[in-house]
Amino acid sequence: MNGQNRQDICPGKVVDIVLKKDQGTGKLTRGVVRDILTNSKFHPRGIKVRLQDGNIGRVQNIIE
Repeated sequence: MNGQNRQDICPGKVVDIVLKKDQGTGKLTRGVVRDILTNSKFHPRGIKVRLQDGNIGRVQNIIE
């Protein structure tokens, strides 16, 4: 799953996000979702989340 739909993401899910500083390189950071920060149901660049370690970024992949 690509992380563009809010309904696919919930706290506790393992995801890969791209941090703001890594948007140019596309480097991904893996972590567990603590909070969902995007209010809309869909976002073309990925739903914005806060991970349990405090990092904030847009979801690129949802790990099953």
